[in-house]
Amino acid sequence: VQLQASGGGLVRAGGSLRLSCATSGRTFSGYTVGWFRQVPGKEREFVAGIWRNGVSTFVSDSAKGRFTISRDIAKNTLYLQMNSLKPEDTAVYYCAASSRVIYSNLREATAYNNWGQGTQVTVSS
Repeated sequence: VQLQASGGGLVRAGGSLRLSCATSGRTFSGYTVGWFRQVPGKEREFVAGIWRNGVSTFVSDSAKGRFTISRDIAKNTLYLQMNSLKPEDTAVYYCAASSRVIYSNLREATAYNNWGQGTQVTVSS
């Protein structure tokens, strides 16, 4: 499974960005996919995910109401629409996929074994 994230950039607080994650063709078949973020010195943090059934979505408390995760099967692409961005959203954002995630660990980075290269999101105040 290959993943490639893009769409990061510099945006002012209150602005929006849409991240994309291009995947290899089989990624959405039986895989749970998600977005994580990381700042220097901290662990990788769960942001949002889509369960392998393609229906159930999960969003972290910090992203709830502002971020939306979605996927386009025809384009083999995962998205993260981020609205009302805050300076504390500044991080490197990674997309991830795994066929081995279970419900109890889907928010844990260690549950995912396929990662994109990361894209930097910087939100200025």
